[in-house]
Amino acid sequence: MLKELQLSLSVILLLACGFLYQFTLKSSCLFCSPSFKSQQGPEALLSHKRGIVFLETSERIEPPHLVSCAVESAAKIYPERPVAFFMKGLTDSTLTPSNSTYPAFSLLSEIDNVFLFPLDMKRLFEDTPLFSWYTQINTSAERNWLHISSDASRLAIIWKYGGIYMDTDVISIRPIPEENFLAAQDSQYSSNGVFGFLPHHPFLWECMENFVENYNSDIWGNQGPDLMTRMLRVWCKLEDFRELSDLRCLNMSFLHPQRFYPISYPEWRRYYEVWDTDPSFNDSYALHLWNYMNQEGRAVVSGSNTLVENLYQKHCPGTYKDLIQGPEGPVTGELHPGNK
Repeated sequence: MLKELQLSLSVILLLACGFLYQFTLKSSCLFCSPSFKSQQGPEALLSHKRGIVFLETSERIEPPHLVSCAVESAAKIYPERPVAFFMKGLTDSTLTPSNSTYPAFSLLSEIDNVFLFPLDMKRLFEDTPLFSWYTQINTSAERNWLHISSDASRLAIIWKYGGIYMDTDVISIRPIPEENFLAAQDSQYSSNGVFGFLPHHPFLWECMENFVENYNSDIWGNQGPDLMTRMLRVWCKLEDFRELSDLRCLNMSFLHPQRFYPISYPEWRRYYEVWDTDPSFNDSYALHLWNYMNQEGRAVVSGSNTLVENLYQKHCPGTYKDLIQGPEGPVTGELHPGNK
């Protein structure tokens, strides 16, 4: 009887020790966040979780302040997802320029879920309809090459890895709940500044095929929003939006213009004006600031109380503190290939 009691107590003690050990392991990581930084390369990173993707198709290394704000705001809104910034001028993913020379680059590098990758278009376009087009084209003779190469790259990246693509003048303000979607700029007209799909979605494959078949660099937007619009019309019977409802077609959504374009491109200057009461943008997921329209170089000025300053303060506080209030002074409206 005594031996049986001792055996029972030993079993109970072993079970208790095992439970305590497991509890200790869980407790030590009770507040841990996912470790994305351990991932190697975009393939491993973006297959791990559905990422947010930005592109820089010029050779520039130091992002303008609006680009920094766009990337930071996405990282803030999507803390559980990797935010991948592909830069053509970045030849080594381990490059770490000094803070004094590249303050925006350094700021983004220090955000836990932001990753800066070289953009190798030839490798990216492999195994897609874009490869033969890219290897045969004379890029130096092409009009609007920075924009066209950006239009092509975003299709290939989201087709390969899935996730959400955003232009670098898009400030995120709340999560996008959709998986497969296009963003309406106007009724029955799609943008290509924001879109999202699961990997290998056939819509994007057909977009890449159409990109090559109907290639014309002389027509502005032919490979970008015009492409998305004509392919959407092939896939869907489009109707006008009713109130604030999104449209659905097959397995994808066509999101209302209010989701990303509550201020239309003819009114882009309103972002740089003082409002009596700042809008809530309750029906929006992100805001496209139309930086390509900003030919006059409107600036984000500290203390101006403009709508754009208030957006920076709320949605990209690091960029605002370090790059707007910092020693460099106000940001000018620099043009960027991803901004349309």
